[in-house]
Amino acid sequence: MRTKGWMALLLSFMVVACCSCASQETSGKSDEGGVYSRYNIHYFSKKDANTASYANYTDCPNHAFLPYNTALKVGSWGKGFKLTAAETGLVILFEYKSANMGGMSVQDYINVITSPSPVNYSGLTAADLSGIEAGQAMMGMTKQGVMVALGYPAKHRTPSTDLNTWVYWKDRFRNLVVNFGDNGKVGSIE
Repeated sequence: MRTKGWMALLLSFMVVACCSCASQETSGKSDEGGVYSRYNIHYFSKKDANTASYANYTDCPNHAFLPYNTALKVGSWGKGFKLTAAETGLVILFEYKSANMGGMSVQDYINVITSPSPVNYSGLTAADLSGIEAGQAMMGMTKQGVMVALGYPAKHRTPSTDLNTWVYWKDRFRNLVVNFGDNGKVGSIE
């Protein structure tokens, strides 16, 4: 009888341990279990998954985006990382290439595009707000507005956000080039 009791206790312990190990979700806010998107996260639906990229595909077939301040869980995925929208359960597989981001690690990149608490962009212009809501760069937007609308640009094409030309991708083959004037606002979009 004692053996059955110990076996039951051991089995219970193993179930609890396995359940706690099953989740590979990580976040910058362990007490609340998640983070918030700092920028819109552009993704597209393939037949078997929703996929996003450090290249921020902004105009490909089946394109959509999660708005900034979306509550997220961050998890492991072999080609980068996985984002899960806390409210809807939408899963996005996020492709990441450290070499194209100036050697930035996956975790460093996650820290750039997420925040442990909701972000406040109260100083944005009307042009910024329109572009962010549409998920597009628009004439007259500020650099901060474009970054919120399109995401953090890939460093191998935009080595510094201090530059006045930022390169994104419409899809895997076409670029989206955003040029800022001396006033720091979008002057042209190619």
